[in-house]
Amino acid sequence: MGEQLLANKAIAVPGEEIARGMDFVPAAGTYRDKESILAARLGLVSTDNRLIKLIPLSGRYLPKRGDMIIGQVIDVQLSGWRIELNSAYTALLSMKEGTSEYIEKGADLRKYFDLGDWIGTKIINVTTQRLVDVSMRGPGLHKLSGGRIIKVNPSKVPRIIGKQGSMIGMIKNATNTKVVVGQNGVIWVSGKPGDEIRVLDVIRKIERESHKSGLTDVIKTYLGAPDAVGDGNYEQMDDQNEDTGEHHE
Repeated sequence: MGEQLLANKAIAVPGEEIARGMDFVPAAGTYRDKESILAARLGLVSTDNRLIKLIPLSGRYLPKRGDMIIGQVIDVQLSGWRIELNSAYTALLSMKEGTSEYIEKGADLRKYFDLGDWIGTKIINVTTQRLVDVSMRGPGLHKLSGGRIIKVNPSKVPRIIGKQGSMIGMIKNATNTKVVVGQNGVIWVSGKPGDEIRVLDVIRKIERESHKSGLTDVIKTYLGAPDAVGDGNYEQMDDQNEDTGEHHE
């Protein structure tokens, strides 16, 4: 009979023994050494029946097809825009994927997206060489004007969103703000300056305490919020182009 030595959601360091016995199966971030399952990296233990994996505590975003992200325009080219992804890689937003409008040859593309603009966009292709293409074609994909940009570790995004958007829905309702969470760890917040600061404070608290169980109830009490309402789905984002002046945290 196998034995799990580290509890679910415990922090494991590289080389640490997590479980012992052949009835456990190593998954992401873990490996087997004889009868032991060891940590290959720093992370939180996650057990699903007999499958053991580690959720990374740190690391840059790795682009994946289908991800909804927030990116920043870092170059305006002849055929499109270069987008920074909060990653080791950048992406190309082509004219075709950037707008449904007909663009004449030689037109100034800055009238659509200029240097420094933030956009809610979708990754549509990632090649084996990590060349990334993004698109603005789809519900809720558009330029994000004004507001405040917050960057978090991408591994914390699921906790910030919550189950079926429960956590982020609660934050939005309690602070009366518009919030978009990119799967690349970039978050856009728009509202009154004081409310934006409040969202920043709550998100930093979630980051610090993401390993704890019952976190939704903790944040609910912290906010003095009513019951959480799911609202974290990118496909159903409403118009969020409220210009409040841009800040970065």
